Amino acid sequence: MRIVLTAILVMWTSLAWPAPVAVEGVRTWGAPDHTRVVFDVSGGVKHSLFTLDKPDRVVIDLKGARLDTALSRLKLPSGVLKRIRSGKRNQGRDLRLVLDIDRQAKPKSFMLGPTGKYGHRLVIDLEHAADAGAAPARPVKSVKSRAAAPRDLVIAIDAGHGGEDPGARGRRGTREKTVVLAIARRLARMVEREPGMRPVLIRRGDYYIGLNKRTRLARKHRADLFVSIHADAFRDHRARGASVYVLSRRGASSEAARWLARSENASDLIGGVSLDDKDDMLASVLLDLSQTATTEASLDVAGRVLNQLKRLGRVHKRKVGQAAFRVLKSPDIPSILVETAFISNPEEERKLRDPAHQEKLARAILNGIRGYFASNPPPGTRLAMVQRHVIKPGETLSHIAHRYSVSVADLRSLNRLKSDRVRSGQTLRIPVSSDS
Repeated sequence: MRIVLTAILVMWTSLAWPAPVAVEGVRTWGAPDHTRVVFDVSGGVKHSLFTLDKPDRVVIDLKGARLDTALSRLKLPSGVLKRIRSGKRNQGRDLRLVLDIDRQAKPKSFMLGPTGKYGHRLVIDLEHAADAGAAPARPVKSVKSRAAAPRDLVIAIDAGHGGEDPGARGRRGTREKTVVLAIARRLARMVEREPGMRPVLIRRGDYYIGLNKRTRLARKHRADLFVSIHADAFRDHRARGASVYVLSRRGASSEAARWLARSENASDLIGGVSLDDKDDMLASVLLDLSQTATTEASLDVAGRVLNQLKRLGRVHKRKVGQAAFRVLKSPDIPSILVETAFISNPEEERKLRDPAHQEKLARAILNGIRGYFASNPPPGTRLAMVQRHVIKPGETLSHIAHRYSVSVADLRSLNRLKSDRVRSGQTLRIPVSSDS
């Protein structure tokens, strides 16, 4: 009888006091505009969040939780977060976590359910406030208007995934987020050296950026092209080869409808035309025309990049693919997504880890980009401001390139030359050099 009563008491106690949720680990990432803190928890947990000042800190209360990890050994990213500490509340039944920060920050929190190798997670994003001590902007001096100087092309280079989102993983443990960032950085350095081009790295380090924010950053920098770099994966490790994608027409149409439905669309410029004073029908037509041109440009540059990748070896898709990737849904920026290889294929995983192969992949992407803009330079850019040179007897392509401070490769690309052989009397187009 005593055993039965004990069992009933234990059962009643477990129902009245459910087992606490354990905080099993903490991970942090620092981005230029925010810091992300991820608490790995053993299950769903109710939480509340508030801020305190003097000193600045963010407080998170977790109901029915306990701490099963050491916070003192946690390596914190440079930036706003100084320390994470903890305490017990309500006679030890609840857990309080405190994020000590060195300036004001706007916190946001949300729970994520299990996915892949991750279990339940409580995510805290600390959006960095503008520096309070920043010097006031200097007044802009008025000057007499002059014709705008030709500008550089802006190439937005997006390394996929990042931070707590590692992307695909190879058998040797290679993470997609790591190799695509390495390729993106190499491509950015190459673009930096290109006459008339300027790169913008969307992700500069190991942190996560939301898909919609990636395109917003590209638009903020007035990008002429958006290139998202990834590595593919498949359950069959024999799958191999690169692929290049653009947004599907169905995805483009649905995105256009969403753009028109959003109230802030009134202030957006599509192809330089404001939609503020246009009725819905005219706005829809203007947006459709803009997006049709964007899709055609995306297909053109994607085809050129794919042809360059074919020179490195086997490709997975012989033609440009079309899919509804969210990261490609900017209606006014030609956008492509490059799957560089299958990280799930052991041989291709080895190549993706090889700096020399990363360089070849970046070079192939650059060659495709260069070829497209050599044939389609946007008005007002340095590439559109070309000179013409009539070849004299005895002149060589390298001699002409040296004279105009451009590369032989640029001359070949701009003039669609298959070799360095030129003939007297031939007219060459000469791009404006970066030193002009």
